[in-house]
Amino acid sequence: MRRIIIATVAFIALLTSACSSDSDTTTDEIKPTITINYAEGFPQACATLKRGEIYTFKAKITDNVALAAYSLNLHHNFDHHTHDDQGAQCDLEEIKQAINPLIYMENFSLSGQTEYEIEISVSIPNDIDTGDYHCSYSVTDETGWQSRTSSDIKIIE
Repeated sequence: MRRIIIATVAFIALLTSACSSDSDTTTDEIKPTITINYAEGFPQACATLKRGEIYTFKAKITDNVALAAYSLNLHHNFDHHTHDDQGAQCDLEEIKQAINPLIYMENFSLSGQTEYEIEISVSIPNDIDTGDYHCSYSVTDETGWQSRTSSDIKIIE
């Protein structure tokens, strides 16, 4: 029995000594930021886009340590859903069924920058459903923190 107690104490001592209390290591607890609220940011809330046109979607992203990835997601809002990070609410058309909606989802990688301006050219097809859409940007830093921003947009003829 005494050997078991000694072995248990030795094991606990080994585990305790294996734990590090390195005070030089800091944990990144700050989410990255993302904004379209600047002069060139696009699209602003309630923007109107035309089918058949090409647009450059722009947002500024920053992080205190290092950015890792960002994404752009364009999807219909024919059911009038919302996003928790959405800013201004715009006038919406009647609820309708999607037949041929625009769906754009792309992810992009970054390598360690702390500031970056997203610039993505998107062609709006001529044959997609017109109406209410959402534009959603997302950014992730190297430790996995994520931030999003969304805005209502409208696609017209």
